[in-house]
Amino acid sequence: MFLIKPILTRMFLFLYLLGMASSFVTLPDVKGAHIYENAPWELLIDVYVVCALVCLIPRGRIRTAVKVVLYALIYGVYIVDTFCFVKFNSTLNPTMLLLMGETTQGEASEFLASYVTPDLITSPLGTILCVVLAHIACAVTWPRLKKKWHVNLPAMPRKALIACEVLTLAALVALAINGWENKRLFMNTMSSQTIGEVEHSLAIHPHTEMYQPPMRLAFSIRSNQLIAQQLTRIRATTEHTTVDSCDFKSPNIVLIIGESFNKRHAQLYGYDKPNMPNQVRMKKQGFLTPMQDVVSPWNLTSFVFKHLMTTYCVGDSMDWCDYPLFCQLFREAGYDVTFLTNQFLPQAKEAVWDFSGGFFLNDSVLSRAQFDHRNDKLHIFDEDLLKDHRNLAIEREKTKAEAARNDKGRLTIFHLMGMHVNYRVRCPKSKMKWTAKDYPKDMDMPEKRRKVMAYYDNAVWYNDSVVNQIVNRFKRDETIIIYVPDHGEEVFGPGARHFFGRMHDANVDRRLADEEFRIPMWIYCTQKYVRKHRDVYKSVRAAAKKKYMTDALSHLLLGLAGIHTPYYRPEYDLLSPQYNEKRPRLLKHKIDYDTLK
Repeated sequence: MFLIKPILTRMFLFLYLLGMASSFVTLPDVKGAHIYENAPWELLIDVYVVCALVCLIPRGRIRTAVKVVLYALIYGVYIVDTFCFVKFNSTLNPTMLLLMGETTQGEASEFLASYVTPDLITSPLGTILCVVLAHIACAVTWPRLKKKWHVNLPAMPRKALIACEVLTLAALVALAINGWENKRLFMNTMSSQTIGEVEHSLAIHPHTEMYQPPMRLAFSIRSNQLIAQQLTRIRATTEHTTVDSCDFKSPNIVLIIGESFNKRHAQLYGYDKPNMPNQVRMKKQGFLTPMQDVVSPWNLTSFVFKHLMTTYCVGDSMDWCDYPLFCQLFREAGYDVTFLTNQFLPQAKEAVWDFSGGFFLNDSVLSRAQFDHRNDKLHIFDEDLLKDHRNLAIEREKTKAEAARNDKGRLTIFHLMGMHVNYRVRCPKSKMKWTAKDYPKDMDMPEKRRKVMAYYDNAVWYNDSVVNQIVNRFKRDETIIIYVPDHGEEVFGPGARHFFGRMHDANVDRRLADEEFRIPMWIYCTQKYVRKHRDVYKSVRAAAKKKYMTDALSHLLLGLAGIHTPYYRPEYDLLSPQYNEKRPRLLKHKIDYDTLK
């Protein structure tokens, strides 16, 4: 009974019940949510392997000790995973593990007092606890009942035993083959050498389904290990950054970073829906200059941010984390730096892409090195970042020392949610302008797709109003404002009339590059700025048709500030006379955009 034995154990029964219970009770409360379709079968082989390994240990104290430790670990992970789902609407993830690691003893006590409440018994966690209690009850009572009632399995005839073993072997082989692909993809993700590789492996299809808490825990541990490696390198870089001097050429610089902006859906570039009236007006007034030929280095936000926020450019030696963060250079030069983000703040239910994109911004050491002021809360809508900015301004003015420092120069960064999927929730319902009826009907565009397109255009329309509010906040000052989204987006465009989002695993051809990498970008100079900096304004106007990739944005900003540092390279500065327009614009570090046809 070598192959059958693990199946006949209590461990097999209760671990399988535990796994299936976890799959159902941690389903998100959204329409269409369902468990991983292969879960019942893949779980069978996973549980079998665990039980078989335990059965290989000779009976006695060692096996008992191993089982006790194993039960404590397994049930503990499932309880924590379900607890996180109940209290934070998310199962175990890298951010949650990071937050746990940073929690002090006092904070842990307060946390337990606040979150461990009686209502947990009637929550999904109660189901998991029932499985645990049932297992304990069975383990305690079964041996006594078996002895009292003389329960013994009858001996099985040899031929029947062999037949059962053969059938079990066949079933195990079939289950192993069935679950192999997911395990292969999981090991591929776990063997990634950087957090970027981890994220990319999860962005493409097919990708691994981490359908059980132990897989999610292992993934979270690995992700934090990779983060720690890059944090060590970028912290070392931070310790050796130098700024020689600063001219404060532009005393007030504002950077607005948008999200998922398809250039084909921008009125500023000829789209037929009037979804950017404010920016079109600014252009007609002559203060806003749209850049005509700009691409992003990646179509993943986290990858883009690692290029935007450092002085690293595609083609440089080493990696992004070996180059200084430009906000630190601004601070060391004497600028007051404010960072207001509506996406990259650590939270329990943070997705891996946000974790990957924001870890070097949220690390306590690096955050202090880069920013004087930050917001501490995410918002449903981007316009609430303006409230954060107003509150920070009030606090800043209370301190005379701060006010004196602010007179030198200010860099303010707004990081918006923009048109990030899901488009439907990127614009308040009261401000929506278009519906599916405003789009022509054809065979490729059923109502469901036209509705999604309307949501996207409404998000662009709302984004325009937010950008307008930001500009109005600074328009009376000597300010230069740059708007750039992280990447483009598919929105039922030519060649992909069935699709919206991004095709991370597809080959990058010209069509895909124009939808997902080609982006809007503009530079706005206030009237006061134009009067005092005619030379910069002329450079901005002259740069409108130049080829550009946003990995070099930090050098443009350093040039505008007049920061003298070894890390500034004028050949990457769009407004510098030394700008190298012939530099290859390598998408994903390998595909030259200008050679695509």
